[in-house]
Amino acid sequence: MSADPEKGSGYHVSVLPRETDEWMGADESKFIIDGTLGGGGHSEAFLKAGARVLGVDRDPEALAHASQRLSMYGDRFRTWQGNFADLGDHRETWGGELADGLLLDLGVSSRQLDAAERGFSFRGEGPLDMRMGPATELTAAEVVNEWSEEDLLKILWEYGEEPKARRIVAAIIKRRAERPFTTTTELAACIEKAVPRFGRTHPGTKTFQAIRIAVNDELGSLERALEASVHLLKPGGRLLVITFHSLEDRMVKRFMQDRSKVWLDQPDWPEPRPNPRRAFRLPQRKAIAPSDQEIRVNPRARSAKLRVAELLDPAQIPS
Repeated sequence: MSADPEKGSGYHVSVLPRETDEWMGADESKFIIDGTLGGGGHSEAFLKAGARVLGVDRDPEALAHASQRLSMYGDRFRTWQGNFADLGDHRETWGGELADGLLLDLGVSSRQLDAAERGFSFRGEGPLDMRMGPATELTAAEVVNEWSEEDLLKILWEYGEEPKARRIVAAIIKRRAERPFTTTTELAACIEKAVPRFGRTHPGTKTFQAIRIAVNDELGSLERALEASVHLLKPGGRLLVITFHSLEDRMVKRFMQDRSKVWLDQPDWPEPRPNPRRAFRLPQRKAIAPSDQEIRVNPRARSAKLRVAELLDPAQIPS
């Protein structure tokens, strides 16, 4: 991490920088799409290796920061403001060139978490917003104050994997009947009153995660982006995905496994059949975790996992 180009930038520290660089294999011949630009750390590493890069982000603040930071690379670096899941629908904005690599670094940037005005964290008072970009219409305030008890329970169970969802939702329903929630600290205090803190982890952590995922349709976007990757990469191009919680990682793992199986089999079939959806091979079958050294320097990296898949040449896939 000492060589991380973002260290000291004050914006965001990229996770798994060495491992991402190694598996992406950027060089002068490559065009890479950084689907989650953030502070631009991964993109800078690709650019330093000589690659051309398209940086994508929903957040105009992130795009402005990275554009200024990476301006020295001239026309080798371009940006597009939007959801990475929609890249395939906007090819005209970047020429539609198939990429040698696609990186999806999921989750929230350090800058977004630390900026109280963005409303992502309970550590500082801010509005209940949590939108990753201005094109997102739904806000956290709408979810907390207007969604039904059933819908709130659903997202806390599914997106937050929160075992105390019923107690937390009951407290939210009771409190909002008196007056609506307007700030992150109001919601955090309500949750902490309903579920007292034990240990260092705030009892609202999983609830805030669930609401953020719902506001930004993160799992739906990830599903669309994974499917689109087949059409964004050239044969031999690599898909790298960095996840930060089990929901994302399970989705990515299942997608890569399902799309890399050579054969499919079921008990009622007379023999195995070729997988009609096979599109990838897995050069690294297991998830790659950050080193202990990286976690010591950047504790937010502790839950990160990197998975890698390589697109096959259709001509090499037997029908």
